[in-house]
Amino acid sequence: MRSSHDGESRFILSLEHVSRRFGGVQALADVSMGIEKGQIYGLVGPNGAGKTTLINAITGFYPPQEGTITFEGESLVGISPHQVARRGMARTFQNVALFKGMSVLDNILLGRHIFMRPSALASLFYWWWAQKEEIAHRIKVEEIIDLLQLESVRDEPVEVIPLGLQKRVELARALAAEPRLLILDEPMAGMNQEEKEYIVRFILDAHETLGLTILLIEHHMDVVTGICDRALVLNNGRVITEGPVLEAINHPDVIAAYIGKPRDDG
Repeated sequence: MRSSHDGESRFILSLEHVSRRFGGVQALADVSMGIEKGQIYGLVGPNGAGKTTLINAITGFYPPQEGTITFEGESLVGISPHQVARRGMARTFQNVALFKGMSVLDNILLGRHIFMRPSALASLFYWWWAQKEEIAHRIKVEEIIDLLQLESVRDEPVEVIPLGLQKRVELARALAAEPRLLILDEPMAGMNQEEKEYIVRFILDAHETLGLTILLIEHHMDVVTGICDRALVLNNGRVITEGPVLEAINHPDVIAAYIGKPRDDG
């Protein structure tokens, strides 16, 4: 990562020497990275490399025991996941985490919870105050439904629609929070090729239309090289390399981490 002394203000998200242990396991060791506003930034590595642990450190689930994390110039260390979300960060999860028994529309509306301020006074004057707020939330959700082309399933129970659409609903719910930084944790996991192409298209549409900065964890290297500007590669909780995406993915140490070092037959 470029030095924080070299104009850290251009990084919307900056990590410096982040470490995290679980008992005797070093899950993250001295990880530094910086994401500039408007970038699509890839986070890649073999299974167990520490990618999800790093995302959990950023979003407040497992705060780092060493190092600093700043978002838009303010520290995230020690604040709760809910507070992180209020700062302007949203995420999706590797495994679909939608609410079964609820419609697509209602699942997306839940993404607006960080803007809702329930109170007895609002309830008392519902038809003037709270209803006005609810209408505003629904307008924003309708814009996202239109952007991600979910009109045909908006009233369907979320558990009956295909996985590819469920992933799109989860993306829509994250976008409903109006994040400035969107974290996508393996959004193409379990998808077929057609579904994967669709979700890539919608990620790019959201990036362009909403002016998002995106941190993408993904195993599909064709996706990473196709849409990411830069990438950081982890292995065993440590940074192998960081840089322009093609340069990072083709680094010899990255290739070795994925396929194993060539055997010396000499």
